[in-house]
Amino acid sequence: MKTIYTSFQEAVKRIEDYSTIMVGGFGLVGIPENLIKALVESEVKHLTVISNNCGVDDWGLGLLLKNKQIDKMIGSYVGENKEFERQVLEGELEVELTPQGTLAERIRAGGAGIPAFYTPAGVGTPIAEGKEVRSFDGKEYLLQTGLTADYSFVRAAKGDRYGNLIYNKTARNFNPMIATAGKVTIAEVEALVEPEEMNPDHIHTPGIYVQGLIEGIQEKRIERLTVRQEA
Repeated sequence: MKTIYTSFQEAVKRIEDYSTIMVGGFGLVGIPENLIKALVESEVKHLTVISNNCGVDDWGLGLLLKNKQIDKMIGSYVGENKEFERQVLEGELEVELTPQGTLAERIRAGGAGIPAFYTPAGVGTPIAEGKEVRSFDGKEYLLQTGLTADYSFVRAAKGDRYGNLIYNKTARNFNPMIATAGKVTIAEVEALVEPEEMNPDHIHTPGIYVQGLIEGIQEKRIERLTVRQEA
């Protein structure tokens, strides 16, 4: 049995200053938005956050950024957040940009206990500065380290009391690999169901990776709304 939290504040109360946190999602899709809001309310500071991007100015991880709770961001995309840009240019935020595929593999490697791997992505660019480059079969590869975190926050469509998770379509994105790479993984689920309601063949994250769950209602905001003009 896993810990079933009754409030989002309870779920994040043990997180301390200077913690490293991985957060699932891609843009605003599949983000554990209520866990993020609870972390904002907790006012924990000096966080290192690992996520594909840092949300937008007024939602998702952008709320933590706006509240000056993040010291360092490890991600692959920062284009939708003006406050992110301002903090970087003002020297208020440390950023480690990583190619998106490399970021995904660094997280997957960390969760699998693999300390480092070689990839051709980033060779000959500023990303390679200070890192080992080796040649294999006449091609250069860059050494990248695996990533782990003190806590992982993920969002799933369904979860059961054993911690098994099912994601919905593109909301799956980074969530399954992030679930494996945290010392403590907390899942925000849209529906907490009984184990017999979960088809074992459909489970994306086995419960062995999950320590706690909480059910919540998400707003599911759209990062950039595009509509077709009327003829």
